[in-house]
Amino acid sequence: MVASSEGQQAARLDLGEIGWAEVLKDWYNPLIKRREIVMILHHELKPTPMRIMVRQAISQKLGVDIKRVYVREIKTEYGIGRSRVRVHVYDTVERALQFEPKHIIERNGGVDPFSGEG
Repeated sequence: MVASSEGQQAARLDLGEIGWAEVLKDWYNPLIKRREIVMILHHELKPTPMRIMVRQAISQKLGVDIKRVYVREIKTEYGIGRSRVRVHVYDTVERALQFEPKHIIERNGGVDPFSGEG
């Protein structure tokens, strides 16, 4: 993913089966030690993807552990097949667990959604 800021052309990110995304904002928050991404996810003629699917696709694209990626919000526009998504990607798992609220961790499938822990 390419860092994007206001006034620059949005980066395009292929997310496989889910669809593709326009990255509107991608910045690093040094105080919290996380990358914060805002994107428009295009999933025309498909239902809104589940958080765990978005989380997995982002972790694969960025080459980071899924335990460091948390989808904060998915807001779908009615009838269009387009959703606004906010994602946090932490430097470490410990940092993520320190800053993400419990309900967000649970919505994202827990600490390790593929092992049944968390």
